[in-house]
Amino acid sequence: MAILLKDARDAASPDDGARVLVDRQRPQGMEQADLDLKIWFPELAPSTELRRWFHDKPAQWPLFRRRYLAELCDECAVAALNQLENIAANANQTTLLTSAEDAERSHAAILRDLLEGVKKPPATSGPSRAAASGRIRARRPQ
Repeated sequence: MAILLKDARDAASPDDGARVLVDRQRPQGMEQADLDLKIWFPELAPSTELRRWFHDKPAQWPLFRRRYLAELCDECAVAALNQLENIAANANQTTLLTSAEDAERSHAAILRDLLEGVKKPPATSGPSRAAASGRIRARRPQ
């Protein structure tokens, strides 16, 4: 399973495979039909507050990543992430579309990492979820 990142405003290519929009809104001036999408997951986009915060503080990439992973623990986001994982597993190529200025330092890159197995957010509550969100640190065995 290969996962690519692409600017949503770029033209579709046969090499894109399954094209998935992961932004909360369509790019300005584009209709959904123009995007040639397999599916659109607005619930996988960061919250407006988090997106605005990161726009003002781009040097805070590690903190953005932690906060975004915590947002992905939401029930709707977990369901959408599972659906995206199924799409990626059944396609030779999946292209995540975003309008972010730098796709490699955006939520789309984090989603790609999740799909490639870098780090999955916990779907349950409790200490593991709190640790993933950065609220507490897991204890080290003694």
